[in-house]
Amino acid sequence: MADSYLGPSPLLKPSSLYTFPFTFSPFSGSPRSLSFSFMASNCSSARHCNCSSTSSSTTHQPSILVFSGGTAFNGVVEELKNLTTRVAHVLPVSDDGGSTAEIVRVLGGPAVGDIRSRCLRLSDQSTSEARAVRILLGHRLPLDPRRAKSEWYEIVEGSHELWQDVSKPYRETIRAFLAYFQDQILRRSDEHFCFSNGSIGNFFFAGARIFFQSLDAAIFLFSRVSEIPAESFVLPVISTNERLTLGCELSDGTVIRGQNEISHPTHGSMQPIDKDASSAPALPSRIKRIFYMSSEGSNLLHEVFPTVNPTVLEQLRSVDCIVFGMGSLFTSICPSLVLLGVGETISSQTCPKVLLLNGTHDRETGGLSASCFVTAITDALNRTYGDPHNCLKNPPNKYVNTLLVPKKGQIPVDIESLASQGIFNVVTVDSFHDPKLGKFRSLWHRSVLKFLPFAQLATDLKRNRLFVRTCRSITIQRPPH
Repeated sequence: MADSYLGPSPLLKPSSLYTFPFTFSPFSGSPRSLSFSFMASNCSSARHCNCSSTSSSTTHQPSILVFSGGTAFNGVVEELKNLTTRVAHVLPVSDDGGSTAEIVRVLGGPAVGDIRSRCLRLSDQSTSEARAVRILLGHRLPLDPRRAKSEWYEIVEGSHELWQDVSKPYRETIRAFLAYFQDQILRRSDEHFCFSNGSIGNFFFAGARIFFQSLDAAIFLFSRVSEIPAESFVLPVISTNERLTLGCELSDGTVIRGQNEISHPTHGSMQPIDKDASSAPALPSRIKRIFYMSSEGSNLLHEVFPTVNPTVLEQLRSVDCIVFGMGSLFTSICPSLVLLGVGETISSQTCPKVLLLNGTHDRETGGLSASCFVTAITDALNRTYGDPHNCLKNPPNKYVNTLLVPKKGQIPVDIESLASQGIFNVVTVDSFHDPKLGKFRSLWHRSVLKFLPFAQLATDLKRNRLFVRTCRSITIQRPPH
C-alpha cells in the first residue's frame, strides 16, 4: 500500500483546481489507483457523492429520495441499506447548535453536522478498519473544555488510541484535514474556539470544505473516506460555501432567528441537545412558516432566497418514491421544501409520496394532528405565506398520498380531515418504546420493506387503495363512507 495520501498540507493555499493521484485500499480488496479532480466552482461529481456508475446489480433496486434531518431518520438508514442503496438523502445545512455552531461562529460556512451524521450512518462497516474509521469520525470530545482540547491534540497528532486500526494512508488522509482545520482556527487569533463536545467528523468535514472552498467537494471526499455506497447520494438542499440562517414566523407575528432557538434553545450551552418537548418552554403560538434570513438579519425584512441544489431537483424527477422522514417538522423537513422549484417538481411526479408521521410531539408540533403535519408540508411546498408571486396552489394530495403512522404514537390521526385533503392511504405500523429517549420509535424499515415493489404500490395508489403484501403487523385505516 502506497504511503502517499489525499490531503492538504497546512502550508498549502487553496486554489480553484486540485488533483490528487494516489493509491489506496478502501478497507477491503486489493489496492486500486484513483485520480480525483476537485473543481471548487463546478464539482458535479461531488454533488452526487458518487465516483462510479451504478452497477448492474443495483439497477433492479427501488430508488428513494428522503427529506430528513440528521437525527430522527438515522435509525432507519442502516435497515434501509438492506433494502436498497439507491437512496438520495436530502439534508438541510442550517443547523446552528452544538459543535456545529462553534465551527460556524469561528470559521463561517454552512452547517455540516447533519450531513456528517448521515454519511457516517451510510459508511462501510465490513472490516475492522472501516469500523475504526467510522468510530473515529463519529467520536465526540469530552464536555470539559480542558479535557476536550487535550484529547483533540492527541487525535490531530496521531497518538490517540482511536487511530490503532486505521492504516497509514487513511490515517494521514484524515489527519491532514484535521491539521488544516486546526491551522484555520489558529489563524483566527481573535476568536477562542471551544472544543467541548466537538465532533471529530465535523472538524474533518469543515477542514475539507475550507480547503476546497466547496461543500460539494467536502461531501465527496467524506463519502469516499467513509466508503458510503456509490449509489447513495448525500445532498445538501442548498449547495453553498456560505453561512445560512433559518428563521420562523409564528402565527402571532413573532419572528425567531436560528434553528436552535426555534426547536430546542440551549442558550449557548455545548451540552448534548435534549429534543423532548418538555425540555424547552412552549412556543408562544404555532409556527406559521419557515424561511431563510441574512446572517445579520433579525426580522422579516431580512429574508433571503437561496437557490436549491439542482441535483435535488434532478433526483426528484427520477426516483420511484419520495419520503418525508420523521423528525423536527419545521426545522429539519420544511427548510428543504420552501425553496423555489421543489414544490413544482414534487407535484409533477406520480410516484408514491410518503409521510412518516412522528411518534411524539416536540416543541415545534405541540397540539398538531396528522392532518396538520400534512398542511405544514403543503404550505411549505406551496410557499403559501411567502412572496405571492412565487406561491403555488396545489392540494395536499399532490405532495402526500400515503401516511405511515406509528402504533401507540401520540400524534392524533384525524382520518376525516386527512380524507378531506385527498389522503386515503393511512397505514399503521408497529412501534417500540426507546428507553434512551423515553418515546416511541416506529419500525419504519419494516413498513418500507412491505412497500415493495414500488411499481405495484404506484398502481394501487392510482386505484385509491393500498395493497401491502405480507402485512401481518400492519392495519390499514380507511375513511368512513
